[in-house]
Amino acid sequence: MIEYVFLDVSGTILSKPSLFSKINDVLVAHGVHRSIEEIKLKHKLLSEVIKFPDRTDVEFYTKFNSDLLYLLGVIPSANLLSDIFNSCTYLPWEKFDDTDALKNINIPIGIISNFNSTLKEKLNSFFGPIFTDIFVSEELGVAKPKLEFYEIACEKSGVKPENILYIGDSIKLDLEPAIKVGMNALIIDRDSFYEKSDFIINSLHEIEKRLI
Repeated sequence: MIEYVFLDVSGTILSKPSLFSKINDVLVAHGVHRSIEEIKLKHKLLSEVIKFPDRTDVEFYTKFNSDLLYLLGVIPSANLLSDIFNSCTYLPWEKFDDTDALKNINIPIGIISNFNSTLKEKLNSFFGPIFTDIFVSEELGVAKPKLEFYEIACEKSGVKPENILYIGDSIKLDLEPAIKVGMNALIIDRDSFYEKSDFIINSLHEIEKRLI
């Protein structure tokens, strides 16, 4: 029986929706034409294999965007990298439309996220005080996909792993470690990057029926 729902944040309940159009605008300005769909797919694939720090900076994004450009078949010149960074830094976070489904969950909801200490304020501004626990990697000193992060969340919540449903957007960072510690786990895949399977949902509105 599911007694607690834990969620990831970036890509699961919050995103920066203007990111891909901003990247595309810069590429077009440099004479590079790629579809938004290709940019999103390559960005997703790269995000699956690269390690994100709790606090990102220009050095991290120079490396990330350089690798993204290689995946897009583009040589990452200094000017192009600078323009992408300047166009995309400090973009606003927004909540996904389907997060309205969270109000229908009648058991405790918590957060397990690789993020910094500003997360609690961000979440409160979007959702109010709906989260029972918010576990942040910067504060706990351990990050996904370390199993210890998930084990700490179980211990502090007082709920056994088999009675927890965890939802994220990454196979590597979310699904695999959650399953390894004994949680029930799902991947939210709004863009249908993956083949349909029992652990894939395309909307948070599907959570409610998974709790039955």
